[in-house]
Amino acid sequence: MEAQTLGERDSHERFSFHHVKPSPPVDQVGVEERVARLCERSVKKSSKLEALALAISMVDLTTLEGKDTPGKVRQLCYKAMHMHDALPNVPKVAAICVYPTLVKTAKEALKGSGIKVAAVSTAFPSGQAPQQVKIDDTKFAVSEGADEIDMVISRGEFLRGEHNFVFDEIAMIKHVCGKAHLKVILETGELSTLDNVRRASDLAMYAGADFIKTSTGKVQPAATLPVTLTMLEAIRDFYFETGRVVGMKPAGGIASAKLALQYLVTVRETLGQRWLNPDCFRFGASTLANDLLMQFVKEKTGVYQSLDYFSKD
Repeated sequence: MEAQTLGERDSHERFSFHHVKPSPPVDQVGVEERVARLCERSVKKSSKLEALALAISMVDLTTLEGKDTPGKVRQLCYKAMHMHDALPNVPKVAAICVYPTLVKTAKEALKGSGIKVAAVSTAFPSGQAPQQVKIDDTKFAVSEGADEIDMVISRGEFLRGEHNFVFDEIAMIKHVCGKAHLKVILETGELSTLDNVRRASDLAMYAGADFIKTSTGKVQPAATLPVTLTMLEAIRDFYFETGRVVGMKPAGGIASAKLALQYLVTVRETLGQRWLNPDCFRFGASTLANDLLMQFVKEKTGVYQSLDYFSKD
């Protein structure tokens, strides 16, 4: 079956909670052994250069701090458009991720660049707010011009077994998003088990998620390869069941190019080449971009540059 692009997903069939089948149990030992084998793979020479460029193009540059200002966001947007002007052919990142109040600033700064603006919503990062607040939060972000919405699920409701509540809330926010694409953050560090991660992934996809995302970056552990593999396998099974492509975004704790390439290998071996593009896979990162750039320059020139040559924001 022909895979859909991100832009084609809005027309997918709407599911109800009753369509969600029981999630299969996750073999944690098997997942960890699979990850260990995949991490032994090495990417070298021209393939490594291509992989580093691909990883850069998948980054969502992120600033989600209480001290964020319009000036800081404009600086981050400039970096997104000028990753390394001294070296040609360095790809642009996929998106800038900010709070809803700073979406308009980012949209203006990125105008004409093709870089998306993502906004967190639904009382990020806790999700502890009345549903009307979550709806208003999302509506505001969309009205400001957000191309993508990163919502958080209600982990408390999920953990007490109110899975129907979680499904309905995701479906509600998906409806509010309109044309904006929805990334659903599971906050896997609070879900405790891979079985819970799998169940939450299935709920999110059937409820309408365009992407499923590991973490807010505010809770530890954040993204891990075993959690990511579990979510990728859920995406694979959902695709086989429905024919609909759902993207994946690990976020939090991915700071090195070496680790990023291990994630790409895991995606390639689990879902195939079709998912290796920014429409289907992203990295949520604030520090990863610089290490990717440093390794990219080294592969291009044969010489390492200091991190002092790259802006922090």
